[in-house]
Amino acid sequence: MATNPAALKADPAQFLEREIKSFVLKNPENRLKDIDGSPIFEEPLVGFADGDDPLFREYKTIIGDFHLTPREALQKHLLEELNIAEPLDGPLSVISFILPTARETRVANRRMTLGPSVKWNHTRWYGQTLVEGLARHVMALLREQRFRAVAPGTAGFFKTVNLDNGMSSVWSERHAAYAAGLGTFGLSDGFITSRGMAMRCGSVVTDLLLPSSPQTYPSHTANCRLFSDGTCGLCATRCPAGAITAGGHDKNACRQYLFEGLSSWREKEGYIGKYISCGLCQTQVPCEARVPVKVSRRFIP
Repeated sequence: MATNPAALKADPAQFLEREIKSFVLKNPENRLKDIDGSPIFEEPLVGFADGDDPLFREYKTIIGDFHLTPREALQKHLLEELNIAEPLDGPLSVISFILPTARETRVANRRMTLGPSVKWNHTRWYGQTLVEGLARHVMALLREQRFRAVAPGTAGFFKTVNLDNGMSSVWSERHAAYAAGLGTFGLSDGFITSRGMAMRCGSVVTDLLLPSSPQTYPSHTANCRLFSDGTCGLCATRCPAGAITAGGHDKNACRQYLFEGLSSWREKEGYIGKYISCGLCQTQVPCEARVPVKVSRRFIP
């Protein structure tokens, strides 16, 4: 891999955005190769956050004190994985990317009522492999130019924590994307971007200074129509587990349905992975592929 040092130095944000989009759109792995060869993801969205944005400290209260700040994540990587104990005093940035699910896959999942389409199932597993490959690609570009970088979601220190209200992890890709101005949260806990909530996402922390993307949302739920004007709630009607109500998302009920309610689906032809996935709440809803417009229909829980 040969990074263009001049391009990176001249406009690092533009360079990285271009590289991320090119990696996804031109990658032969961005195909449902076991089905019909159609794309897994459409053109990515890219945003940047200040690694010392106070939001990351707030996440220790919102998510849990175990959630890492970007500085803690990079320091952990240097110390635990590279055995480097140097102080980390300079500026940090977070590179966040959103990979929107391809339209054909979304259409296939709209027709489902109890579990995902085969295309959605393959997107969950092959798509995540692509997300991780993209993170490694971004890290390699940065490290080639002597910048430190780590993808916390795929690092050796990444782990999940079992809480009373469900599983959480030491690094939330969605919360990193929120800090990078890429969207807001919905009733289902999904992340609603300008390309909707049917997507996968990833991030990289680096000591390359990047301009922060604007955070233009009036609240952390601004893109969800239920929270913004009291309408919608269709994700709740789509959930076969009954895990989404007016009160929010029951992560335990959702997880139980994924691992137990859909366990027999592993025997169905074409399905892969350690669990089947679902995604019904992300399709056949107004926020599937965009920020929804307002309508005059109120949600009755």
